[in-house]
Amino acid sequence: MSAQTVYDLLIIGGGINGTGIARDAAGRGLKVLLVEKDDLAHHTSSASTKLIHGGLRYLEYYEFRLVREALQERERLLKLAPHIIHPLKFVLPHRNAVRPAWMIRAGLFLYDHLACHPKLPNAQQIGLQKSPFGKPLRNDIKIGFTYSDCAVDDSRLVILNAKGARNKGADIRTQTTLLTAKRKEDVWEAVIQNNKTQAQSTIQAKAMVNAAGPWVAKILENLQVQSSMNVRLVKGSHIVVKKLFDGPQAYILQNADKRIVFAIPYHEEFTLIGTTDLSWDQSPDALPKIDHNETQYLCDSINNYFTKNITPQDVIWDYSGVRPLYDDAASNASAVTRDYHLDLNQNVGKTPLLSIFGGKITTYRRLAEHSMEQLAPFFQYSRGAWTASEALPGGYITNGDFKLFYNNFRKNVPFLDEMTSKRMAHAYGTDIFEVLNKATSKEELGTDFGHGLSQREVDYLIEKEWAITIEDILWRRTKLGLYFSQDEIQTLQKYLAEQLQ
Repeated sequence: MSAQTVYDLLIIGGGINGTGIARDAAGRGLKVLLVEKDDLAHHTSSASTKLIHGGLRYLEYYEFRLVREALQERERLLKLAPHIIHPLKFVLPHRNAVRPAWMIRAGLFLYDHLACHPKLPNAQQIGLQKSPFGKPLRNDIKIGFTYSDCAVDDSRLVILNAKGARNKGADIRTQTTLLTAKRKEDVWEAVIQNNKTQAQSTIQAKAMVNAAGPWVAKILENLQVQSSMNVRLVKGSHIVVKKLFDGPQAYILQNADKRIVFAIPYHEEFTLIGTTDLSWDQSPDALPKIDHNETQYLCDSINNYFTKNITPQDVIWDYSGVRPLYDDAASNASAVTRDYHLDLNQNVGKTPLLSIFGGKITTYRRLAEHSMEQLAPFFQYSRGAWTASEALPGGYITNGDFKLFYNNFRKNVPFLDEMTSKRMAHAYGTDIFEVLNKATSKEELGTDFGHGLSQREVDYLIEKEWAITIEDILWRRTKLGLYFSQDEIQTLQKYLAEQLQ
């Protein structure tokens, strides 16, 4: 196992922070290797509420810097990835027993003004009994407020950052585990293992980034490195049910315990409901699953506001994730900061190790920039900060006008049905033509595995997007798992096994 390749940066973790840093670093001319023990976005980064938002509720905890940065990033990301990020209007039905109306008005005013020159409309108070937004709500809820944020396909945001990093020269390896790493003179010497073949290799890197999310502390322990920071693990669970209401709006519901729950339109036929906040005391290796109390809590939150009641039996799909938050010693899991903290450890001015604590999807790009600032003394970058203006893969849409892009796309591919066209245009943006690879008919796309998932698209996901399992394809790349039958899954599984031989 001789060391052959020297990288500038070895990144541990293929979530949103790891891939965001990889893209930024590779774009500055660094030789980057990212290793992820599972799939990209396999854990926390695919288990979010799927929002790019400032975080209205964080104002209650005086997190003004975080909210301001997040709102600024909301505007930037909307420009950089208009295919997977889109504006979303939120309706906040008001009940005085939770928070007084003046407090809501003040918070929304501040929220609007912390976002400098926002493209999204300002908040306003509305009468729910005369508004179509009030139609699905209980009659005793008279007033509400509207404000705007954005929805995102979280796991695809990770994939796009990984593709962007690869386009800049980064080496992205999934199903690859860091076994050991130690400082050796002026480099880190690391042993990594391919999970499939069990083959081990030794690589060297001038610096390491620990972006392992829930495993951040475990990596530090493995490397025998002390940190003054701690991680606080918090489980969040979501449920998906059949569509609860018509219209493109989402709802933000205030509960008596001062927590909020979102009800968000999801893939046209469904409503996404979440999230819970529970301290997670188990190992990060333990698979988080929703429990009955969480499911009931989310159902009760809906039933307190909507005329259409739901029960745990109505849940079509659920998912849970463990958030690796920076431990600020808050007594309540909901109150733990969502801000990020960076811990730089160095050995006599050399071989730096940067560990990431906390953060949220919305601020990942700024986190990556701040990480590069921390590492700047150790490298000569070929360029400065650049990610604020360069679109993510597929995001090269004229004036960010997705509707115009989609209409033109539909004219070019009349052989695709509406549902498939919409799904693929949102997922791939301007890269859609690379996926279709000049196909002029449905037949040229090969086998249809169901619901518009073609052989050609599956091949693309394997070759270009690191997909190797059914779960990678149906849940993290396409979300078609919501529709696939067991028979369709078995057919796709057989094809996948043949392709990966």
